Order: sequence, then C-alpha cells, then structure tokens
Amino acid sequence: MKAAPAPIETPGNLFVVAAPSGTGKSSLVNALLELDSHLTLSVSHTTRAPRGQEQDGREYWFVDEPRFRAMVEGGEFFEWAEVHGHLYGTSRKAIESRLGAGEDVVLEIDWQGALQIKKLFAHAVLIFILPPSWDELRQRLQRRGEDAPPVIETRMANARIEVAHARDFDFVIINALFETALFDLKTVVHSQRLRFAAQRRNKSQVFKALDLL
Repeated sequence: MKAAPAPIETPGNLFVVAAPSGTGKSSLVNALLELDSHLTLSVSHTTRAPRGQEQDGREYWFVDEPRFRAMVEGGEFFEWAEVHGHLYGTSRKAIESRLGAGEDVVLEIDWQGALQIKKLFAHAVLIFILPPSWDELRQRLQRRGEDAPPVIETRMANARIEVAHARDFDFVIINALFETALFDLKTVVHSQRLRFAAQRRNKSQVFKALDLL
C-alpha cells in the first residue's frame, strides 16, 4: 500500500476559497487582492470556454481536454476535479515557488480541490463563502445573465451538494452584504498570518534568534 505523501510546509501562507456559483467568490477575492499587496492569485487551468470578459491567464488558463488530461498524467497538478461537466486543476508550478519564497497565495477552487489541497498543505486555510439564502443565490445567478434556466437549475442542485461540505472548512463567511463579507475575508487572512505556526514558518530567523525554534 502506497504511503500518503508527507504534508508540505512552506514559509508562505496558502488560502483556499470555495463557494457555489453565484455566491460572489471571485468578486470578493479580486477585491481582497486589490487591498492586500502581499497576496497573489494562483490561476487555475480549466477545460471550459471563457465567459464574458474573461482572459486566458487572468481568470483561468483555458486548455482543451486532451491537454488537460496530459497534464494530469504528467503530474503537473496538485489537485484537479470535474465541476459542472468541466475539468479544473491547480498547477504545481503556479504555487510551489511562490510559497517557498514566503509569498502568500490564494486559490479559488471547488470544495473537492480544497480538501485535496489540505491533505498536501497541512497549514492551508480553507474558507467557504455561503449565500444568505437559496432564493438570493437563485436571483444572483439570474441577474448574472450568463446561464439558461436549465443551467441555473443544475447549478442550484449542485450548490446544495457543495454547501453541505462547508463544515469541512476552517472558516465560513456569509456574503449577504459585500462590504461585510470582504471585511471578514480580510480578517481571516490577517489573523492567519499572526498565528504562532505561521509566524514561525515565515519569520524563522527571528524565532531562531529568540530560541523559539
């Protein structure tokens, strides 16, 4: 039986944000990145087509399924999963060097990928964004104007499955009012940076000088 890989320890903090479609996850993460210059976004790969104003290399790296499968076989992903009929994956190169250099990285991925990441990075902080209600989530999906009614129904059904996994996350933020949810997200990030273990990883020279290592 193959032994599980040892958890990876890095100087940088890893924040993983997951949420059902329409909850406002991307808007919150983008706003956080504008406020926090010490955070960088890891851009995931996906086999789905770009939506709206999305650009290759900004929101996602858009690749076809044969290329994605080849990357899986080549061990290029830390995690990957099928979501809403499309494949999504987190590239190793996208985060390994950044975390190793002490940078803080945020990932926007689904709950399946988040739990896979937690097995690899014990210090990863998992954050789940919840809608205030099912009715509000449906209205947001409709206002977005990107999906036909049958697709919205599929997303709503999937959202119930996704939300059930919020209990597996470290923090839960309810996005009822955007400004409040953003404040909560900033608070989680700042608090994590001040944890003893995080400070010890990131400020090892100070801890060594103070005989705390």
